[in-house]
Amino acid sequence: MSRGEALTLTELPAAALTESRAAAGRIAALVAQHSKFVWRSLVRLGVPRADAEDAVQQVFLVATRKLAVIETGRESAFLFCTAQRIAWHARRTQRRRREVLEDKPHDRVDPAPDPEEMVDRGRARAALDAILESMPLDLRAVFVLFELEQMTMAAIAVMLELPPGTVASRLRRAREHFQAAVRRLEARGHSRDECDE
Repeated sequence: MSRGEALTLTELPAAALTESRAAAGRIAALVAQHSKFVWRSLVRLGVPRADAEDAVQQVFLVATRKLAVIETGRESAFLFCTAQRIAWHARRTQRRRREVLEDKPHDRVDPAPDPEEMVDRGRARAALDAILESMPLDLRAVFVLFELEQMTMAAIAVMLELPPGTVASRLRRAREHFQAAVRRLEARGHSRDECDE
């Protein structure tokens, strides 16, 4: 074979071909099992919904390159940590561009028949996104995994490779941050109501 020619599947050694098929199967399984979790995590970690699909692809591209080092049973931990790094990078890029990328809650498809309920859900979703956006990333990660993904603190400690005490401390501080932000939003709502009277 000349220098510039590519190998065909028939020219690959059998062991390499088997390994390649196994890797492809493992990647396909990772995508099938974890893509929704990765998308939710990226959005909750601050990636605008408009950019979330691209960010999901970036996470799985990293997973493809690092497949050999992803421990069996720790795939979600690897994917979440990768999503954290990609979310951090996306937020940094967004700040550098100084663009305001805003998500419009009314663009979401919701099967609920009541339009008022849809508006209320959209406002609640936007408020949650705003609160999460204001939360430091280390606190946000623990808060999202515990409160929104319903993971245990022990599982979070293993996933993020943190001592259990650190997870508990970050969760406590994240809850305090969340509650303070909710109080501020409620206070703004009450002051607007008073002005309308």
